[in-house]
Amino acid sequence: MSVRNLDKIFRPQRIAVIGASDARGKVGHTVLRNLVGRGFEGAVYPVNPKREAVQGIQAYANVGHLPHPADLAIICTPATSVAEIVRQCGRAGVLGVVILSAGFREVGPAGAALEQAVQTAARESPGLRILGPNCLGFIMPSLGLNASFAAAMPQPGRIAFLSQSGALCTSVLDWAIEQEIGFSCFVSVGNTIDVTVSDLIDYFGADQHTESMILYLESLSSARQFMSAARAFARDKPLVVYKAGRFADSAKAAASHTGAMAGVDAVYEAAFERAGAVRVLEIDDVFDCAQLLAHSRLPRGPRLAIVTNAGGPGVMATDSLLARRGQLAALSSATVARLNDMLPSCWSHGNPIDVLGDADPPRFAQALSAAIDDPSVDAALAILTPQAMTDPTATAEAVGEIAKNAPKPVLAAWMGGLSIRDGGMRLSRANVPNYETPDHAVRAFMHLVSYAKNLQLLYETPHEETAVVDGKHQQLDALFEAYRCRGQAILSEVDSKAVLDGYGIATVPTRIARSADEAVQAAEALGYPVAVKILSPEITHKTDVGGVALNLANVAGVRIAFDEVVAAARRARPEAMIDGVTVEPMVAVAGGFEMIVGVKRDPVFGPVVLVGSGGVTAEVFQDRALGLPPLNDRLARHMLESLRSWPILQGFRGRPGINVDRMVDALIRFSHLVADRAEILEIDINPLLVTRDGVLALDARVVLDLNSIGKPTSPFAHLAIRPYPEEFVRAGTLVDGMPVVLRPIKPDDEPMWIRLLESCSMESLRARFRGLLAPCHETATRFCFPDYDREMTMVAEATPPEGPKAFLGLAQLAGDPDHREAEFAVMVSDAWQGRGLGTLLTTTCIDVARRWGIERIVAETEPSNRRMLAIFRKQDFSVRSTGDVIVVQRELT
Repeated sequence: MSVRNLDKIFRPQRIAVIGASDARGKVGHTVLRNLVGRGFEGAVYPVNPKREAVQGIQAYANVGHLPHPADLAIICTPATSVAEIVRQCGRAGVLGVVILSAGFREVGPAGAALEQAVQTAARESPGLRILGPNCLGFIMPSLGLNASFAAAMPQPGRIAFLSQSGALCTSVLDWAIEQEIGFSCFVSVGNTIDVTVSDLIDYFGADQHTESMILYLESLSSARQFMSAARAFARDKPLVVYKAGRFADSAKAAASHTGAMAGVDAVYEAAFERAGAVRVLEIDDVFDCAQLLAHSRLPRGPRLAIVTNAGGPGVMATDSLLARRGQLAALSSATVARLNDMLPSCWSHGNPIDVLGDADPPRFAQALSAAIDDPSVDAALAILTPQAMTDPTATAEAVGEIAKNAPKPVLAAWMGGLSIRDGGMRLSRANVPNYETPDHAVRAFMHLVSYAKNLQLLYETPHEETAVVDGKHQQLDALFEAYRCRGQAILSEVDSKAVLDGYGIATVPTRIARSADEAVQAAEALGYPVAVKILSPEITHKTDVGGVALNLANVAGVRIAFDEVVAAARRARPEAMIDGVTVEPMVAVAGGFEMIVGVKRDPVFGPVVLVGSGGVTAEVFQDRALGLPPLNDRLARHMLESLRSWPILQGFRGRPGINVDRMVDALIRFSHLVADRAEILEIDINPLLVTRDGVLALDARVVLDLNSIGKPTSPFAHLAIRPYPEEFVRAGTLVDGMPVVLRPIKPDDEPMWIRLLESCSMESLRARFRGLLAPCHETATRFCFPDYDREMTMVAEATPPEGPKAFLGLAQLAGDPDHREAEFAVMVSDAWQGRGLGTLLTTTCIDVARRWGIERIVAETEPSNRRMLAIFRKQDFSVRSTGDVIVVQRELT
């Protein structure tokens, strides 16, 4: 993940076109033609060893012969020549390369070898960046720069478009030009041998001309980098994703229910939601959605008010809204009374608000204003059809004036042809998103709701983290090693339950019996009634093979059951290894719900947690929710709330609901298990019995990756999101001997973070934040919800004698995407200044930055902040004055 030298590609001063041609139809001809005379103000050098000039411009034999080193080289030559050309570019000091040539890994093994040769050549020149190969190129409309072989230049705009499909790029570009949609950039990424989608998200996330981004994805390879970049972008700007291949087959031979239920597309869906991105399922939604998200306020919820001058379109919008799980806002009595005063007596007297076909612009605007003012309305949709008395243009202007000062999103659907075209243009100029049909408008609104919900979910303060049992799970190393030595990947039911027990997830007592006599002995010890289940590492669905016998009340029943389940399993699966049976006490399920909790190792995103309706019908109903670990209580609750069975789980028609807190606790513990144990490929807990009293795992199955057991790996490298970095927690002592705990901040620290700010003087806040900062949830999200891959805020926590546990101060490291440099800032509560805490936090962060891989720490402070300047000098920071600001820096390598 790096944005290093990407300016050389996207903001070059000199460009070399290697393979420039006079022959129409060749890529080298089109690219050179696109660069010259289209507004690009830099120098363009054709490179062609066989020509003195190309398209009337002096040509050069190779990049080493250019009069000045090029910032960017665009390669249009055959694939077989590209590696040597990249090598030449590196020797000539070129730091940006775009490879348009095709014929690499997309064509098979021979092309893959050529691609590897290009990467080898590039490594000879550290700092050289490559976009492609096998790409269309890129366009920067505001610079007049068309570094592609696309035929046309779109107009400048605020949407960044990144695509993994070059063919789609040309189609989208034509369509966008026709629709007068502008872009801040338009990039075809190709095979991404160097510059990745994640790099581009980071780069254009910092671009002041980019207000939103559209991604067209076919696949991803670096989930951790993507999630980190996407979350950083979506925190400030809308990110819209269209993912192709929704129905790609998942693994056909899943070893668990979870493996069968967690399809590839569902995992991508969960990842996009966790990143705060909006996923659209129709390609024609992407631009409507991006423009809406970039220019609209976020709604508080899904409640929509519809104002229309025709009943039919209002009904259409309502149907579309309800079909997408939106809500028709219920107008308050005060709003209805207000509308009664301004509308004809035969208006609809409810939502949709039908202002009637003879509505003039003031009537339409007044009704819209009344709807927006209603507290129960989250957004408003204005629908107009051209009728005999309608003035579409004037009405559009009136709606634009209302929307300009509205605290809520306002959308429009001006339906028709030529008669409404001018009105549609007026709406666009007023930044009111306008759609051809009510259905399109509602779809866009629900994407807006989804984006707002995802952001709220990302930054909703969770309760304090569940404490995980530390005892038994430390014994799992020996257990997993024993299975590795036997070459057995699937744990027995007993051992699978032991894994869960080590993380505090309650399981039903289970014993293994390899004969009828042993089964009877187990039943006598456990107490009747009991259940007998087949024990085989190769049989996942026990009931499918007749391998389960329930409610066995005596010795005879157990003996018969042993023989029957073993015989049935052997008939159904003669090739399977039968190890005997398991015996466990029957558990009363009356008033309880059978659920499934599991994990699947996705090839891209790593472990994915699943929860849903369980039992033998789990795969039939497919009522499941997926989430990426680590989970906190809010994320776990959201997973439960998104289930179709959630209303039933809360209690239904006299049936008691589940203990949601216990279920959430179990999911968090399960998340810790998944994060800690990289050796686990899949887990099933099915069924997990959930009642109003608690949760109990009745059956479990764990599948291991035998190749990873015992091998050293980077902590949490198997996860797409970095968990809480426990390794940075340490003890410290102030100069007066008072003990403190130094640790990274976490989301549930928000209340203490707010109290710390409230304890600081205005001078301390100004010194830290270069101004005043309101101690509220909105500002807390910037500091208490870090991405531990790029941000680290260390807090000093203590329990003073005179009060409760509190933060005494904090220090923040904010790394750049390259992880080379981190900005540093420190703040100490006024009551704790002068006791060595600033020095302690600074030395701690220097050590953390080293272990984090940071090369350089930089900070800014004011000349009046003498205490911090003294600390910086003592810690060997270089100090440089730039007038009103002191810049300090320390190299760590």
